[in-house]
Amino acid sequence: MQHTYIHEVVARDGLQIEPQFVPTEQKVELIDALSETGLAKIEVTSFVSPKAVPNLRDAETVMASIKRNPTVKYVALIANLKGAERAIAARADEVNLVVSVSETHNRANVRRSTDASFEDSLKSCASSRERASP
Repeated sequence: MQHTYIHEVVARDGLQIEPQFVPTEQKVELIDALSETGLAKIEVTSFVSPKAVPNLRDAETVMASIKRNPTVKYVALIANLKGAERAIAARADEVNLVVSVSETHNRANVRRSTDASFEDSLKSCASSRERASP
């Protein structure tokens, strides 16, 4: 049997570019409502520098406040090892690593080379595996 899974990103991608900060409580309400719609994954937030993405400065609080539906994977976007460590500590079920194949885009997006991003991605994966192991 073939399945189609929807990975919702509005709570992270949509809210990070809003002109005004969306209150934490409203983000939690949105994610809790999305959790009851049958989605397989919800990308809740991004664990990046609050200076880079001020609208997601409440990432830990949002992750701690949502009502987790056991049928949903709660995902966080990360750009580096520090973000991975924060996401793991906040109990993200899964992390998405950001690396652009375009050197120009990667430097504009995460302020470093693609080589540096790939190297850090390997460290992030290793750290995630270590923390996930019993």
